[in-house]
Amino acid sequence: MEMIIGYLLIFTARLLDVGMATIRMILVVRGKRIVSALIGFVEAIIYVVAIGKVLDGMDNPYNVLAYASGFAAGNYVGVYLEEKMALGSIIVQVITEHKITDLVEKLRDKGFGVTVIEGYGRNGIRHLLNVTLQRKNLSKLYNVIDEHDEKAFVTITDARAIRGGYFTRMKRK
Repeated sequence: MEMIIGYLLIFTARLLDVGMATIRMILVVRGKRIVSALIGFVEAIIYVVAIGKVLDGMDNPYNVLAYASGFAAGNYVGVYLEEKMALGSIIVQVITEHKITDLVEKLRDKGFGVTVIEGYGRNGIRHLLNVTLQRKNLSKLYNVIDEHDEKAFVTITDARAIRGGYFTRMKRK
């Protein structure tokens, strides 16, 4: 029983450590220094405990298996949590061939700020819509775009920082 608890400790420690590392790296990229440093501090303590447990029992291959399994699960959990947290802002660019002014109106009616840029594509003049929003609102944006044109060309870029501009509160349904 004691060995199983040891394996679970190693697995859980790595799951937490790697999950936290994933979130920490995303926060580092977004310039969140203090929170990143605090997470890194806790992450390092958990890592030292986990690796210490594995090194103490190197003669037991199940310790290494628990360590590797926790690492893999931690990656999965970290990405899952980051998706659910939907941290930060994004810039979405949309190109559609269907009634551009109708889409712009729909987006603005739903509370999105939209900038329209005219460009020239392979088949002539195209309009590029730039929409800057919080990642947590991306599914709402997709709903409006898909309702207008399921074949619209959409690209998404992370925005490290935003300053100025026009942002409205998202309208509730």
